[in-house]
Amino acid sequence: MAVKWNGGHSSSVLCLNVSAEGLVASGAERGELALWDGGGSPVAQLRLPQAEDVTSVVFSARRPSTLYISHGETISVLDVRSLQEPLERFRVNEEEINCLSVNDTDGFLAAADDSGAVKVVDLESKKVSRSLRHSNICSSVAFRPQRPQSLVSCGLDMQVMLWNLQKARPLWTTNLQECDTEEESPQSAGQFFNPPLAHSLSVASCGNIFSCGAQDGKVRIFRVTGVRFERELEFQAHSLGVSQVLFMPEAYWLLSGGNDGKVLLWDVTSNVGKQQKSPAKSLHRRKAQAAASSRKDGKLSKVASIEHPGVVPKLTIEHGEKVNWLSCAEIKGSRRVLVADQTSSISAYPLPEP
Repeated sequence: MAVKWNGGHSSSVLCLNVSAEGLVASGAERGELALWDGGGSPVAQLRLPQAEDVTSVVFSARRPSTLYISHGETISVLDVRSLQEPLERFRVNEEEINCLSVNDTDGFLAAADDSGAVKVVDLESKKVSRSLRHSNICSSVAFRPQRPQSLVSCGLDMQVMLWNLQKARPLWTTNLQECDTEEESPQSAGQFFNPPLAHSLSVASCGNIFSCGAQDGKVRIFRVTGVRFERELEFQAHSLGVSQVLFMPEAYWLLSGGNDGKVLLWDVTSNVGKQQKSPAKSLHRRKAQAAASSRKDGKLSKVASIEHPGVVPKLTIEHGEKVNWLSCAEIKGSRRVLVADQTSSISAYPLPEP
């Protein structure tokens, strides 16, 4: 059963994040920001004067008291020990920001917006160091753990891109719809009616595996090898669009949240974990197997679907409301998935131990 966290908001909660010290931040419509202790009690609240929706919140990796929030086209930097006027503001995006990400070293902040731009701010010089671009709304961006110069992004142009901050162009790009069409999957015809608009990204703690949730209800998992990535696994996760994906600290446990009101926990260790020690060798070997078995030029998801005909959720939560955001917190010695939805409450559900 869910424990409801109430009293922090009066509007729909849009985003969540948890600091290294266990403090939870939540942003909501109409400029509402709240901080919560581990027990689910609000400890501080702030209403932004412009009442712009707070669309993303992220704590600094190195300074847990520093919180970055996006509202409208603005990024505000706050000190959670004294939740008052922002320490500073960045106005570098031209349209509403959808997602923020800070790298491991707290050196760069990336902001993805409705224009398709990803603005990367150098937090030392406080200037834009890179301006990356999608051809449609950029819905999600994420720095890769242990690789402070590398990030991935996705958007409503159905593109998933791998970037390095030393280059202005993407190192590698995949179009989700083209991949599905090439593979002649049974759902290919339906893709044109329910295209795989990409909504959310999450990178595993190893930094080489990342997941993408899309409008067609599928979760796709990719492996980065050098300056490119390959599709490792794909499965139908939700009956409606996947609004959120989140890799947990355990290597390959993945949470997904959907517009169908469900929150699912997946253990994909057996699907991707085997290749962790020697990704390059295993990639070539699996490509050879794929070419031999299907003559499809080594489409890795095809191999995965043959080897693993059914990926089954480890846990199913019938949340009942469209999921806006997912986060994970350690509360009183046990783990909880925190769910933000269309209501003004946050729901906390217990998670099994690995």
